[in-house]
Amino acid sequence: MKALQFRTKKKRVSKPAQNGDLGLRIAVAFALIIICFSMLIARFVYLQVIKYDEYVIAATNNRISLIPTPPIRGEIVDVNGVVLAHNYPAYSLEITPNQIPGKLEDTINALRNYVDITPSDMKRFNKFRAEYRSYEKVPLKLKLTMEEASRLAAELYRFPGVEINARTFRDYPYGELLAHIVGYIGRISDRDMAALDKAELTTLYRGSTHIGKMGLEEYYERQLHGIPGYREVEKDAQGHIVRTIKTVPAVPGQTLRLGLDIRVQQEADRLMGDKRGALVAINPQTGAILAMVSKPSYNPNLFIDGIDTDTWKSLNEDWRHPLLNRATQGMYPPGSTFKPFLAMAALESGKLTQSTVLPAPGFWSIPGSTHQFRDAARGGHGSANLNKAIQVSSDTFFYRLGYEMGVDRMSPYLAEFNLGKQTGIDINHEYAGVLPTRAWKEKRFARSKPHQARVWQPADSVSMAIGQGYNAYTPLQMAFATAILSNDGVVYRPHLVQALLDHNSKKMTLIDPQPVRTVPFKRGNFEYVKDAMQKVLKPGGTAAAVGSGLAYTMGGKTGTAQVVQIKQGARYNAAALKLQLRDHAWFIAFAPADKPQIAIAVILENNGWGATAAPLARQLADFYLLKLKNLPSAKEAANSADLPVNDLSNNAMMDAKQHNEHSQTDLPPLLRAYRPQPGL
Repeated sequence: MKALQFRTKKKRVSKPAQNGDLGLRIAVAFALIIICFSMLIARFVYLQVIKYDEYVIAATNNRISLIPTPPIRGEIVDVNGVVLAHNYPAYSLEITPNQIPGKLEDTINALRNYVDITPSDMKRFNKFRAEYRSYEKVPLKLKLTMEEASRLAAELYRFPGVEINARTFRDYPYGELLAHIVGYIGRISDRDMAALDKAELTTLYRGSTHIGKMGLEEYYERQLHGIPGYREVEKDAQGHIVRTIKTVPAVPGQTLRLGLDIRVQQEADRLMGDKRGALVAINPQTGAILAMVSKPSYNPNLFIDGIDTDTWKSLNEDWRHPLLNRATQGMYPPGSTFKPFLAMAALESGKLTQSTVLPAPGFWSIPGSTHQFRDAARGGHGSANLNKAIQVSSDTFFYRLGYEMGVDRMSPYLAEFNLGKQTGIDINHEYAGVLPTRAWKEKRFARSKPHQARVWQPADSVSMAIGQGYNAYTPLQMAFATAILSNDGVVYRPHLVQALLDHNSKKMTLIDPQPVRTVPFKRGNFEYVKDAMQKVLKPGGTAAAVGSGLAYTMGGKTGTAQVVQIKQGARYNAAALKLQLRDHAWFIAFAPADKPQIAIAVILENNGWGATAAPLARQLADFYLLKLKNLPSAKEAANSADLPVNDLSNNAMMDAKQHNEHSQTDLPPLLRAYRPQPGL
């Protein structure tokens, strides 16, 4: 018992110590609780009071999203409203790779049960997949048929990450006929995005997938593209759209109306046939391009959604260069079509007068040299003045003239016809050509040895005078120079687009043709040279056969451009040369002679004498003037008492023309358009 009592007492003694520890612990715990609650309250105050505005904005942004709506691209139409480039809706099958459960290949194989997926579709898909981010929609098959779209739509719930979307596709109904004019659109590349970032235009392309790559599609990209719209939507926590709060519609791009008539383009293309070369027709009174053909051509529809490797290789490696726009990028020696412009230089510089007569033998040599520069006519033409020398295309006459004038005297006058400069036409990548000068040769052959090779030689002037040597111009430049000459030096810049229609404002903006400048040459000299060019199409002229039966007055000039030099004493034999080494055939023309409505330049590559190109210009002029414009014949015009004879005034004619057009049509308000133009 004592032992038991002792143990009981021991327990009683230990109780006060345990109660003290418990109280301390409770106090510490209570303090910790207070501290934690204080921290929570402080954090709550920080989040709900101090950071309230910031987090409200962030929460709203997570809940509210802006979905961009790409604009509908503007159309391109001809002068009569015929559609040359347009849009059409279609369904496309698209996949978002990072939303596909399991293997992507399994999903694609399952989709084959509903949609015909071709090897070319897979090539395009793999190409796009490499370019796109994993969360972006990648087109697997473009342009589903209605049967395919409806069949798959009922089964889409089985395919997470797979969608059928309505898209707008671009189409070029005339294909190869207008490829080098209209150009094409293509997928926006990294280089395009870098250019857009630099120009601070990225926001305008939110939601857009394509951009203009060539031709008018590239040059007028800003006008054609339009302005994107957007949908302001509310999403739930899973990112699903709950409701649409606001919709701002996209502004469609403007429609381009060209001065080109598709019927003239088709006729020019028919006349060119399968020949390699180019044909350019301009209205000298306005600068409007009436037709511009480059052969061979290509189908621009191939490039819209990414051209396959094999097709690209076949186009790029084709020796005929179908991707080259010969009208603006093909540079050729002009041959004898150069002579009328040199004649103007000789008259304006005072080197010759209209009555000066010079020998025109079968060959001519530089004084002190034994090298013979031969005439195309073996016996020559005896003697001639400038008028006759142009009519019969006397080489020896112009050899001597070029030698005596020299390059320093020739080039400044020739430059007045814009030779060796870009015309400023409204498509990019135009070549400037070469109007040779001493400085040009020094720079061009700066690294040549010996130094003498860089120095301008008398023989260079001789070759230059007949359109050979270092001369190199595009068909567009030759057509432009012909238009300037035929229009007595009044210069209208060549342009394709005539007006822009804004569907949003319902306004049409005219690109109002105004003279850029006037060549300061004597009117009498223009008339003299144009008279000589009319005689080219009359008996004794180099294109007399083409001028037979003309219903209107027409001036022209043939030209044969050598591709390879013929050895001294040898005669040109086309049959002995490879096709690519044969001469080019040139012809320039304008009509009617007194009030020209069309100026034409034609080049047929490796086609021989210039006279072979002349029929094309004659037939195109007949089609345009007689069939489309109903031009009265020269005899009818002379006998008509109802037609007053007015002095040729380009400004007056343009004012009258515009007045007639505006008064006969119910057009919306008209404005003048400003297009930045480099100086001529």
